[in-house]
Amino acid sequence: MSENQRRIGIFDSGVGGLTVLKALYQQLPNESILYFGDTARVPYGTRSPAEIVQFSREILTWMARQNVKMVLMACNTSSALALETVRSEFDFPVLGLILPGAKAAVRQGKRIGTIATPATANSGAYRQAMLEMDSTVRVWEVGCPEFVPLIEQNRLRDPYTAKVARSYLQPLLDDRIDTLVYGCTHYPHLEPLLRQILPPTVKLVDPAVHLVAAAAKELELLGLQSERPARPTRFTVSGCPEQFAQLSAQWLGFIPAVEKVCLQSFSSSSVG
Repeated sequence: MSENQRRIGIFDSGVGGLTVLKALYQQLPNESILYFGDTARVPYGTRSPAEIVQFSREILTWMARQNVKMVLMACNTSSALALETVRSEFDFPVLGLILPGAKAAVRQGKRIGTIATPATANSGAYRQAMLEMDSTVRVWEVGCPEFVPLIEQNRLRDPYTAKVARSYLQPLLDDRIDTLVYGCTHYPHLEPLLRQILPPTVKLVDPAVHLVAAAAKELELLGLQSERPARPTRFTVSGCPEQFAQLSAQWLGFIPAVEKVCLQSFSSSSVG
């Protein structure tokens, strides 16, 4: 297989990375994708930085063995806590969400709220990146520990989820934000709910879209764009394949074939 026809790897703790996958389908329709959801260890947002680095290294090592040409960290927690540590350990480009998301946010507004996992919020990664780009912006970051488990449990329409969302957003509403950044790739799945709570003037920034735009530029720069139609996406998880397939169908529009892979031994139940 030619270098250009190799897959792009994307990974997340679960179904959050599907928002990045959707952007890939829209912006880079010829690219073949390898998707990995670390569903056996979800959520990442309450893990320690050392654990996040270890998980990211294990996933990237496995993806290297699958002969990917690039990896997108479709997980803000990994992007915030592991990207700078692990990207130099691999001989393919590894891109994260923070810089593309921060760049888009400072173009949009001056009073910027970021909702994220506790690990991402505590890292201050978005705040630091935005202030380096524009020292005049005001940035508030809110950790939202319950969002990822609620989304992974498919409780999007549960009244409890609406109550939790209001409690997370209220401090940002009190700060009169004009822009809200999804600091976790799971959170666009909550957009209909969040839109009900936020004033219509608040602009929403989805870093996934901007990460894929950065990936497109990188592929062009390296001459690695695929010029043939994409092969079907290969979906892999560390947890229960059936659970992931059923949960993801509402966003994919089909029930995917999903493989379970074992990162520790770097082996897969099948090869695609």
